[in-house]
Amino acid sequence: MDTPLDARRVRNPGQTREKILDAAQVLILDHGFSATTVDAVVGRAGITKGAFFHHFPSKSDLGRALVERHAATDREHFLAQLARAEKLAADPLQQVLLLIGFYEEEFDAMEEPYPGCLFASYIYEHKLFDDGTLEILKDAALFWRAQMKAKLEQVMAAYPPNRAVELDSLSDLFYSITEGAFVMTKTLGDKTMLSRQTKHLRTYLELLFAK
Repeated sequence: MDTPLDARRVRNPGQTREKILDAAQVLILDHGFSATTVDAVVGRAGITKGAFFHHFPSKSDLGRALVERHAATDREHFLAQLARAEKLAADPLQQVLLLIGFYEEEFDAMEEPYPGCLFASYIYEHKLFDDGTLEILKDAALFWRAQMKAKLEQVMAAYPPNRAVELDSLSDLFYSITEGAFVMTKTLGDKTMLSRQTKHLRTYLELLFAK
């Protein structure tokens, strides 16, 4: 016999919360935050409004929790890929190129155009969010900058660049290119856009640090 929904919610509050977040993420990437209603999230998640408000007192609370989850997942994934690159190569330049290559592989494996980046979706509607939510977005970008900067400092010590470069700007390049490629992917419906743009980045770094 099917378990009543409210009982399932009580037994599996974490599971219900994740269902709500998953549903909201799909809807926000498709329609934007402002156009995503609580009713739409409830309908997609297959829950009651009572279950929704048990976990999220407001739509704003949902928005913040969703981007917190996305930022944490993004950080964990980046660090896992970086650790993988560092395990495979001792040379810092090869580590960076491998890191970018791992993302290329993921982008190449996509069967459909990437639905978009939650960070970008939020930034486009930044006036809808409180300072705490916007700070999460800023911290996510600064995390990428700090991680890439630390690695690129090692690269520059071993491979003086062939052109003068500003380290912070160079450190932002991977994040900037992928965010821009997300927009182009969605605009053109071209699932190859992400991997093609990251290949250009890898080629640029190979040329910049060629001996």
